[in-house]
Amino acid sequence: MTTEIDLPPLPSCGCGPFTAGLDSEGAVMRVEVIGNATLYLGDCLDVMAGLPDAIVNLTVTSPPYDNLRTYNDTLNDWTPEKWQAIIRELFRVTKQGGVVVWIVGDATINGSETGTSFRQALYAMDCGFRLHDTMIWKKPTFSAVGALRTRYAPVFEYMFVFSKGPVSTFNPIKDRRNKSFGQIIKGPTIRGANGKTIKNEDAEIRQFGQRFNVWEVATVSQKGDAAHPAPFPEALARDHILSWSNPGDVVLDPFLGSGTTGKMALLEGRRFIGIEREPTYFDIACRRIEAALTKENSND
Repeated sequence: MTTEIDLPPLPSCGCGPFTAGLDSEGAVMRVEVIGNATLYLGDCLDVMAGLPDAIVNLTVTSPPYDNLRTYNDTLNDWTPEKWQAIIRELFRVTKQGGVVVWIVGDATINGSETGTSFRQALYAMDCGFRLHDTMIWKKPTFSAVGALRTRYAPVFEYMFVFSKGPVSTFNPIKDRRNKSFGQIIKGPTIRGANGKTIKNEDAEIRQFGQRFNVWEVATVSQKGDAAHPAPFPEALARDHILSWSNPGDVVLDPFLGSGTTGKMALLEGRRFIGIEREPTYFDIACRRIEAALTKENSND
């Protein structure tokens, strides 16, 4: 469904209509409403400027990495001023206790990594975010471009977890297999306030423990009509959505790309706002999200 309206509402968000959907010149942008997702074709700063304060529970996004990719030759304004303004807007639209997962890497120029990812993390803290965690996306294979004669192959990206105040939602994933599963841990003996010793019960080590903050997730590629130069693994988006939000929460991706975050947000029962300014990728995202919902509804 394609709509062109001045005040596009976020489905079921309970906040009423808002003025996103106008570009910097006041023109109405294309808006797609698919289930509990509202998708905007436009610049993320223009769209976020019309969102109310404190509307988003969780942002999961992967902004451009310096100028490593051109995105159909549309990446001509990715400057410090641009990403700083985006981080400021993310802080404004994030609810108290909400989280922004900012997945990013650095280019290597003239033999040196740019350090842009660190500058972005520090700037987010200057804006009021807490750096709640510095997580690592570990890739099983070498996928970056660069000379290996002078350095080890880079196989990771940063996943900065910013929070607006103390984190309000954390649903830890417990899928780390314990090597000592089934073994018995002797209960400790402690001395009570009356001076007598107390023997606690023995405990059996569980099969799975809480996951660490280094996640190994394979990269993905897209071909044909669904092609995007930097597709996002569905498992990575899903696991952050499960960890930092609850069903019914609002999830945002200001760099929608091919729509992976939106697809996984809806499949996990969240509401979603997505923003993408490149028409080809926007169409891909709309098709993927609609197809996922159609498949899910057919299985009900």
